[in-house]
Amino acid sequence: LPAPADLRADTAGVALGGGRYQIDLPMHWNYLHPSGGVTMTAALRAATAEQADPALHLVSATTTFCEVIRAERTIAQVNVLRRGGSTAQVRVSLSSRDERGQAVTGLEVAATYCRERSGPDMRGARPPRDVAWVDDAVDAKDAGASNPHTRFAFYDQFDCRIGAGGRAWLDGGHRAGPPRYARWFRYRQPQHRDGELDPLALPPIADVMPSALAETFADGDYRFYAPSLDLTLHWVAPTAREWLLVYTRCRRARAGWASADVEIWD
Repeated sequence: LPAPADLRADTAGVALGGGRYQIDLPMHWNYLHPSGGVTMTAALRAATAEQADPALHLVSATTTFCEVIRAERTIAQVNVLRRGGSTAQVRVSLSSRDERGQAVTGLEVAATYCRERSGPDMRGARPPRDVAWVDDAVDAKDAGASNPHTRFAFYDQFDCRIGAGGRAWLDGGHRAGPPRYARWFRYRQPQHRDGELDPLALPPIADVMPSALAETFADGDYRFYAPSLDLTLHWVAPTAREWLLVYTRCRRARAGWASADVEIWD
């Protein structure tokens, strides 16, 4: 494997003034083009720098993907919509160039930051039980000729193990199953700061939802390419762990579109 890339360095912006940041995206995070989750991280890194209050923590963000963003120079325009005593809300537009070299809006992100306050600590969700724990999970990077984990540069940046789901790229494939897929991810270049995982390391591993839908067609001829149109994340708690379980479910697919969700567990 090549030396691992550093997500933090690759998505850092240079402040140009007036809420504008220059971000030079490399090809380390590409599928065909940079991962949508990585471009979301780049935009949020500019948003975090502009709102500039470290006591406010990112709690939610919604990204609308408008055009293909290429691995090249991008410009983030950040607008702080609200600065309250306990909350800030920020909007970011990330622009790139199209095939004709014209500047286009690649994505827009709306993000909310909050200060921690006193209140109940309630856990209403439980970890999935139908997955292999990390020590028992299967290494995703086998010798299959069409294995996406070895074909795309994005996966070079991770150790990856399959906790639930098959390996359709192997000869003979596997039988179709329910529309869910679970993988353990660990950044090869650790993304921790002050002993905790950088929250901006989560969008790249959240934007992997097509794998769940693919499980239902594993032993058929149907193939698809599924870029994201929008992506919403909620950050609910910090973690110091390196291995993270990304559990994906496709709720519904029809008429050429699909909706899926992801839970990320440490």
